[in-house]
Amino acid sequence: MLTAIPCTVMRGGTSKGLYFDAADLPADPAVRNQILLAAMGSPDVRQIDGMGGAHSLTSKVAVLSRSDHPDADVDYLFLQVAVDRAEVSDSQNCGNILAGVGPWAIEAGWVPVAGDVTPVRIQMVNSASFATALVPTPGGQVTYDGGARIDGVPGTAAPIPLEFLDVAGSSCGALLPTGAVRDRVDGVDVTCIDNGMPIVLLRAADFGLLGTEAPEVLEADSALKTRIEALRLKLGPRMNLGDVAKKTVPKMTLVAPAQNGGVLTTRSFIPHRVHEAIGVLGAVSVATACVIPGSIAAEIAGPISAEAGLVLDIEHPTGFFSVDMVAQVSGDPLKPDVRVTRSALLRTARKLMQGMVFVPASLWETAP
Repeated sequence: MLTAIPCTVMRGGTSKGLYFDAADLPADPAVRNQILLAAMGSPDVRQIDGMGGAHSLTSKVAVLSRSDHPDADVDYLFLQVAVDRAEVSDSQNCGNILAGVGPWAIEAGWVPVAGDVTPVRIQMVNSASFATALVPTPGGQVTYDGGARIDGVPGTAAPIPLEFLDVAGSSCGALLPTGAVRDRVDGVDVTCIDNGMPIVLLRAADFGLLGTEAPEVLEADSALKTRIEALRLKLGPRMNLGDVAKKTVPKMTLVAPAQNGGVLTTRSFIPHRVHEAIGVLGAVSVATACVIPGSIAAEIAGPISAEAGLVLDIEHPTGFFSVDMVAQVSGDPLKPDVRVTRSALLRTARKLMQGMVFVPASLWETAP
């Protein structure tokens, strides 16, 4: 016997995932997670028996509900479904999948069209923080066609600007969760930062790398991955994240001098695969570090001030990510007071399929 669950498959930014109305899933998180593992086909490196795409970037879920919060229209819970393990994690946000939340909510009738562009206020449940998606709705309906191009996605689509509100320290409790701009662990200098996504910044050169290596080259270097994972496990508790052995944060990001006109170039471990681009909120955290003197990112990018507003191009393996920032930095250079008043960027999304996803009926009753 199979159970049919209403579902929408969407590309959001450079990711792809399943979007659900929370009311269509079990309320018990343990049961819900078993359902989602079956829907994706995990654990299996091919995810051949499910909807997953055999990569962490295509094994994602958005669980959506109408929000009771006065500052939000929609509550968005992001869940990362592991590909090769029976794990579902809620330890992070996903800004790429976020790009599809606004269009989904409008088409579901949860948010009324407000003109040619409809703002959708979204509470990111994972971190109790907020974002606004500006969704194109000419003619009274969502449009997915347009001329906006983002690196990592072929062709063009309608632009969906995302504005993040008060995301500093949303996962770790502070923008600089260790209390310092720079720390030294196992002989390596690092900057730990959380402006929507917990990130550890490391110089690529400290690992004998140029920082321009292809993701598959870095993934094939088992010694490098072991060393970076050891650092991640040590820094997790210092970033107020506890034991991160089974968590998807913090992300470990190698930085190096820019190659194509950006402020620097990045290679991001997320945490065990290497991103073909960079995550939305990961890019926001990296850009924020660039404007904090003394950080690993600022050391490479050079002096940058975002007090009057600035667009920072963060390079990644398939292009660059533009982050529109306004931030003020004052106080002790070693432990500065940093106030980010604007973090915004551009994404696109596309609805790929809408219908039912089928899972074994027995899971609904027998999951632990």
